[in-house]
Amino acid sequence: MATTTQLSFPRQYARTQRYTLGAPRLFTVAPDGSRVIFLRTASGVDRNGRLWVLDLDNGPNGPGERLVADPETLLNGADEDLAPEEHARRERAREGGSGIVGYAVDAAAELAAFTLSGRLFTADLRSGTVRERAARGPVVDPRPSPDGRYVAFAAEGALRVTTTAGDGDDRALAEPEGDRITYGLAEFVAAEEMGRNRGFWWSPESDRLLVARVDESEVRRWWISDPAHPEREPRQVAYPAAGTANAEVRLFLITLEGERTEVVWDRAAHPYLSRVHWSSAGAPLLLVQSRDQRTQRYLTVDPETGATRTLRIEEDQDWLELFAGVPVRTPGGELVRITDESGARVLAVGDRALTDDTLQVHAVLDVGADDVLITAAAGAGAADPEIGEIHVLRVGEHGVERVSRGAGVHSAVRGGGVTVLSSARLDISGTTVEVLRAGEVVARIPSYAEHPVLHATPHIRTAGVRNIPCAVLLPRDYQESDGPLPVLMDPYGGPHARRVLAAQNIYLTPQFLADQGFAVVIADGRGTPGPSPAWEKSIRDDLTRTLDDQIEALHALAGSFPLDLDRVGIRGWSYGGYLAGLAVLRRPDVFHTAIVGAPVTDQRMYDTHYAERYLGDPAEQPAVYEHNSLVTEDGLVGVENPARPMMLIHGMADDNVVVAHTLRLSSALLAAGREHEVLPLSGVTHMTPQEQVAENLLLLQVDFLQRTLTARTPDPAPEAGTTA
Repeated sequence: MATTTQLSFPRQYARTQRYTLGAPRLFTVAPDGSRVIFLRTASGVDRNGRLWVLDLDNGPNGPGERLVADPETLLNGADEDLAPEEHARRERAREGGSGIVGYAVDAAAELAAFTLSGRLFTADLRSGTVRERAARGPVVDPRPSPDGRYVAFAAEGALRVTTTAGDGDDRALAEPEGDRITYGLAEFVAAEEMGRNRGFWWSPESDRLLVARVDESEVRRWWISDPAHPEREPRQVAYPAAGTANAEVRLFLITLEGERTEVVWDRAAHPYLSRVHWSSAGAPLLLVQSRDQRTQRYLTVDPETGATRTLRIEEDQDWLELFAGVPVRTPGGELVRITDESGARVLAVGDRALTDDTLQVHAVLDVGADDVLITAAAGAGAADPEIGEIHVLRVGEHGVERVSRGAGVHSAVRGGGVTVLSSARLDISGTTVEVLRAGEVVARIPSYAEHPVLHATPHIRTAGVRNIPCAVLLPRDYQESDGPLPVLMDPYGGPHARRVLAAQNIYLTPQFLADQGFAVVIADGRGTPGPSPAWEKSIRDDLTRTLDDQIEALHALAGSFPLDLDRVGIRGWSYGGYLAGLAVLRRPDVFHTAIVGAPVTDQRMYDTHYAERYLGDPAEQPAVYEHNSLVTEDGLVGVENPARPMMLIHGMADDNVVVAHTLRLSSALLAAGREHEVLPLSGVTHMTPQEQVAENLLLLQVDFLQRTLTARTPDPAPEAGTTA
């Protein structure tokens, strides 16, 4: 069923980094509403991010774009040279681009700071003038002070600051006391699991900073080697595996003169510094969590003494989720948070819940004088489940008002009476970006992303008694006379990621796979972001429930779609890879082949914050960890017969899910005499942004599926008196 056009999809998909290149992103709106700052590459195949400004008050000609910073010009055409700290920061952020991949602005959004090859640059966003600043580097995460007079940044473990006047005055505010101590950077679990990717915060008055001090002395060291280059030394990483020591994180108030005051809270009871917020609306806010993540405190900090006071305590028998954009203050100083209350995930301001179970709140985007801008999906109490939709809404004492229009996946940035609304929809590829003022579209920011060579046609619905959100994709030329199709389950299926979304581009690879002769099924079962906290937290201590829901969805959909249940494969990456391995090892009666990409195979070898959130302390619950692992030192766990073919794929440079997970699984499979293939990806991390790797990886998976699934014959019926 494949066509020449379809076979060009893997190359285009890889070359365009999943059609993200050329799309505008990372928007900032000036507080006076005069301009929008954003990043965008020059084309759909160019990887170098450029800094742009859209001037909204541009006279009679209307809004107009201008290019502010081009990395090719600033680096004189030279390739980037990234420091290890910048490599790590990009890996944690899953940033596969190059050039300008991030920036920060002052309070007026008149000055932007960014790095290229570890060098510090600032851009005057009104005039468009770009200057390189003399700064000791390599520079990581530069951020201007609110008044625009200074830029603070991390470099070689120190927190440094330079002035923006003249030639600058680069000096250290805090220097590391040892080679395992850093100032101003987020530790591994903060960046990888908490969504906190920074380690310092300016005061509103620009006279001091809150600075995180990270001491990794007690964190276990692992070594990441590149066997394809034996002449290179292995790279040492501090990896806090479940049950082992975390980094020690402390917080200091540091003035521009270098005077420091420690911020004091009970770090023994609440070691995780999950969130920091400091605005002109009040004293700094901290959100700190216990190691088991069942208790958290909202703290306010005295900026003179460093003393803290508890504003609110929250507890949960399973775990407390962290959310983007909170905690934050209203202009009047009230605490804004997202919390699980009465079975719903709600927006709360002060002591008042402003939403109910008709919404599942995802994030806070902006807080105004009269409202809070949020993203949310339909909750368990909604009349319409709006499968796969995420909307932007204004919430206030007046009620809830939807800002986004039409089915889709929407997000927004707001400032100065201007809202930048980004929308992805099922009927068109990519994302459209509209600039709204007083609810009216005043500009659109064009995307340079390439148009995909195929168009996906997913069938979206719920399935099974649990109403599991699902998408089914068939070959575009499928006819009923073709009969039942081999099935490919294509889940992520775990926490923090949805695959069933009302957006075209997420289904492009599944459609390509379907066009090779498969019925592709995507199911978002329990544990994925869903309609209620209970849906997400039902996997506590038992991740295998995510597999149960894949099976329930498969069998329920078989009554409506041409699914050949004697030929069922499954593929996945990361949690999806774990789920694929679990499927063929525990339920070979349902699944007949698997592509297992970058899986966690031994839960004790994954990081503290993630593993302990769902499975507890491995010292207290060793049986729980074993039950949820594919392999331990004793071999395969809970394996059933018959053995099914497996393709194992892993990046050798992965420092998130280290390749030892796959190597140990392969060793256990070999010891058990089980058929499998191993595809090691030299130099590849948990991402696969390399063009040739991404293209050929997809083609090799198709080949494996056709060999092990399409051509498969049903298992023979068991003889009388025996079991299968």
